[in-house]
Amino acid sequence: MATAPRPRTTTRDPEELAARLTAWLDRRLPGATVSGLAVPGSNGMSSETLLFDLEHPDAPVRGCALRLAADPAAYTVFPVYDMARQHRVMALVADHTDVPVPRVLWLEEDAEPLGAPFFVMARAEGRVPPDVMPYTYEGNWLHAATDAQRALLEAESVGILARLHDQFPAKEAEFLLPDGTGSPLRRHVDAQRVYYAWVVAGLAPSPLIEAAFARLEELWPDDEGPAVLCWGDARIGNIVYDGFTPAAVLDWEMAACAPREVDLGWTVYLHRFFQDLTVGFGQPGLPGFLRREAIERRYAELTGHTPRAMEFHTLYAALRHAIVMLRIAYRQAYFGEVEVPADPDRLILHHATLAAMVRGAYWTGES
Repeated sequence: MATAPRPRTTTRDPEELAARLTAWLDRRLPGATVSGLAVPGSNGMSSETLLFDLEHPDAPVRGCALRLAADPAAYTVFPVYDMARQHRVMALVADHTDVPVPRVLWLEEDAEPLGAPFFVMARAEGRVPPDVMPYTYEGNWLHAATDAQRALLEAESVGILARLHDQFPAKEAEFLLPDGTGSPLRRHVDAQRVYYAWVVAGLAPSPLIEAAFARLEELWPDDEGPAVLCWGDARIGNIVYDGFTPAAVLDWEMAACAPREVDLGWTVYLHRFFQDLTVGFGQPGLPGFLRREAIERRYAELTGHTPRAMEFHTLYAALRHAIVMLRIAYRQAYFGEVEVPADPDRLILHHATLAAMVRGAYWTGES
C-alpha cells in the first residue's frame, strides 16, 4: 500500500478543461472570469472534481466546485453517471433536512461543453480525512488529534446519518429505487448483482464475491426495516470538517432508498477497511475510533432505532466495496498499471476480510 502507484483518476487535459469551462460559464454569466482552477489530489475515479474561483458582480458564490462525470472513454468505474440525479438529491437534502450539503448552482446535462454532464456547487471550506495515505496512518490531522477530538468527530458524523434518515421524507426518496420487484433492500442487492455482472463481463469472475452473494441470502434479515434516504457513500472521507464538526457532506452518487443499516454498514466497514490495512502494514492505526458497537449505540440513542442485522449489512458493504475494487483493478490492468493474477480474488485488496465475513469469523476475531 505504501509503495503501489495510485491508479490514474483522469485522462483529461486540465488546460483544455479550463478553456471549455470558461466558455460555458460565459454563456451563464457573460463577462465572468475563472481563476485558480485546480484538480484536487484526492480526486476519485468515479467522477472528477474541479475547484475554481468565479469573478462576476452577479456570481452567486465566489468559490466553486464542479463535479464532472467520468470520461466515458476511460474504462469507467460505474456504467452510468447520472449527474442530474446527484444534483436532485443534494437539492432535496438541503430542502428537507439540516444536513450540511453544498449549495447546488448549475446543472449541465449536455455532454458537449466539457465532454460529459456536470454540475457546479458552492465550494465547501474545511478539511477532509485523507484516503491516501488513509487517516488511520500517522502523519495527518485526524491521526494527530486527541481522543476527545476524534470522539467529537465520530459522534457528530453518526449524527449526520441520524438526521438524514429521520428528517428526510421517505416517500421523497422512492425515485431512487432501482427497477425491479421486491423490497427496497432486495432491489438494492439485485442492482449490485447487475453491476457485478457488468464488471466481470468477458473477464474472470470472482469466486469470493459470488460466495459473498450466496452468504447474503443465508443471512437475509427477517425484518428488513423501513426504507429511508441513504447517503450511499457514508464515510468520514466524504465529509468536510470545520475543526471536528461536519461543515459539508459530499459525494451523493450512491444515494439510495434503502434500510438505514445500508448506510450504517458502509460507515462501519469503510473505516475497518482502512484500519485493517494499516494494521497489516505494521502500524496500530486508530483501534478505538469508529468501532461498530459505538456507532450502533450512538445511532440508537439519537434515533430510537436499534440497528439490526448488522452482520448482514457489514458483509454487504464489504461485498459492494469488493466489486468496486475489482473494477478498479481491471481498470488498472487496462491501463497497464497492474497484471491480472491467476486468482482474480487477489485483485480485491480486502479479500481476507471478505472471506472471513463469509465464514462468519470476522467479528469474532477468528482467523
